[in-house]
Amino acid sequence: MGSLPGRPARSFAVRGRRWLGGAIAVFGAGLLLSELAGALAVGDPRIRGALMGGGMAALATALGTLPVLLSQRFSQRAHDAMLGFGAGVMLAACAFSLIIPGLAAAKASGAGGWGAGGIVGIGILLGALLLMMIDRIVPHEHFVKGLEGPDARAVKRAWLFVFAIALHNLPEGLAIGVAYGGTDAVSALALTTGISIQDVPEGMVVALALRSVGYGRGTSAGLGVLSGLIEPVAAVAGAVLVGVSAGALPWGLAAAAGAMLYVISHEIIPESHRKGHEAFATGGLMLGFVLMMLLDTALA
Repeated sequence: MGSLPGRPARSFAVRGRRWLGGAIAVFGAGLLLSELAGALAVGDPRIRGALMGGGMAALATALGTLPVLLSQRFSQRAHDAMLGFGAGVMLAACAFSLIIPGLAAAKASGAGGWGAGGIVGIGILLGALLLMMIDRIVPHEHFVKGLEGPDARAVKRAWLFVFAIALHNLPEGLAIGVAYGGTDAVSALALTTGISIQDVPEGMVVALALRSVGYGRGTSAGLGVLSGLIEPVAAVAGAVLVGVSAGALPWGLAAAAGAMLYVISHEIIPESHRKGHEAFATGGLMLGFVLMMLLDTALA
């Protein structure tokens, strides 16, 4: 049978779109690297703060893997409560550290009440959409739904878990970077502290998950540490992006909030409820939310 009419043209168009997308990505990465190099060269305190904040969160993820190295075990109930706690911290961070400052930043740039709400609302949706696209493109393994992404079965299971947690950590790192790049240092520190607190049980969860599927203590802890290294990278990227234009601040804060909300709804809450410990997971969520709220309002 001959080839269908128009197929070469469609194939050429697909390749053209891929090349165009790649060129745009390379160009954007180049701009980010040039901005980063310039900021580091002049000792930009926003970039230094973002790097230190992201490093603090990565260190917290690493600390969470220590119980696995020490052969400590946790009940499923405690595991679900820790997941709920992390979700509560992230929810409060979205509200008090990202969305409310985003609305204030939009109003400060001249937008009215409806305009500021529209900017932040669209930014939230764009952030969630971006993470949804990454979620579909990057092969990884969700705790609830199993394998996802292209050619996921061709990747070792350990790396699938690492990719999944790295996707969780990406919006957290971006949020830290955007905060240091555009808000005051005290608010950025409060956000970093809250995210770091919830990164401890998150690091423990990924290490325990790897241990439960047969990996050794050292490998499980090492890959758990590796999954947190995305945070300082994303934090610097977020600070650089916001530093390019003051008008980007409300968009950056809102997009980081949207990405975090996507992770909370898509993965963390469903995972914390799937073993029948909803009450403990919800209790952990409430405690995490209150703790982050206190950190944000008391340090502001």
